[in-house]
Amino acid sequence: MYDLSRKRVLVAGHRGMVGSALVRRLASENCTVLTIGRDEVDLRRQAEVERWMASERPQALFLAAAKVGGIGANDTYPADFLYDNLMIEANLIRSAHAVGVEKLLFLGSSCIYPKMADQPIKESALLTGPLEPTNEWYAIAKIAGLKLCQAYRRQHGADFISAMPTNLYGPADNYDLENSHVLPALLRKVHEAKRAGLGMITLWGTGTPFREFLHVDDLADACVFLMKHYSGDEPVNVGSGQELTIRELAETIARVLDWEGELAFDTTKPDGTPRKLLDVTRLHDLGWQARIDLRTGIAGAYAWFRQNHPEA
Repeated sequence: MYDLSRKRVLVAGHRGMVGSALVRRLASENCTVLTIGRDEVDLRRQAEVERWMASERPQALFLAAAKVGGIGANDTYPADFLYDNLMIEANLIRSAHAVGVEKLLFLGSSCIYPKMADQPIKESALLTGPLEPTNEWYAIAKIAGLKLCQAYRRQHGADFISAMPTNLYGPADNYDLENSHVLPALLRKVHEAKRAGLGMITLWGTGTPFREFLHVDDLADACVFLMKHYSGDEPVNVGSGQELTIRELAETIARVLDWEGELAFDTTKPDGTPRKLLDVTRLHDLGWQARIDLRTGIAGAYAWFRQNHPEA
């Protein structure tokens, strides 16, 4: 077991949805939480990262910093998604080893797995088939980060581990209709339809793909659990173990927001991967399971949106 108590713990990406959830979770761990502001360090710049790490010398690191977005953003900005994520993870992982970080947890993504992987997706499915084309740039960068952690473990004995979360949602999510993931995009669309008195909204694709969703506070709790209790070469899937279709998700959001309009689907737009459910057996066997159900989580996410989003 790795004890976080009285340690200097860096949360890279603390302003993002995952990073801010980790900061909230670590508040109860009796540790000193370190953060890096964008005004201080550009994580894509090796020299800046090395100077900060040498000065602050964290003992543990949660690597949640990343450039993220939905299907549209990945398809529109492939160079940015590949380059920025490669640089961020490479600089932090290399510097962590150089300054003697005791333990590092790298956050990947379920999109690293092949598009047509057997369901539920086991960790062993990695690199066994082609990726989903609409997000392969982000996925390739995340695979590289995972492999870099494995390489430092193999070559240097570094205690660097990786967690692969499923689709996330919750406080501090991105609600931009052009660049966000499916759940926050749907939540905002339904909100705006309700506010404008609209009787119908149009969604991308057929509505038939299956997706799994995990509240970001559950992910943060799982990451702290893994940091304490897991030390291994293989990544660990983190998910709820439950799935529903995009149509069912939209209907659930409509019920939570009390909107009774009609859903239409633009079938000229891409669906993405037809099904993506993680096999969370390894995590369950270690002793952790998700606790926040979808409707409760959506209600909380909507409350955060109403209170914090400038256009809510």
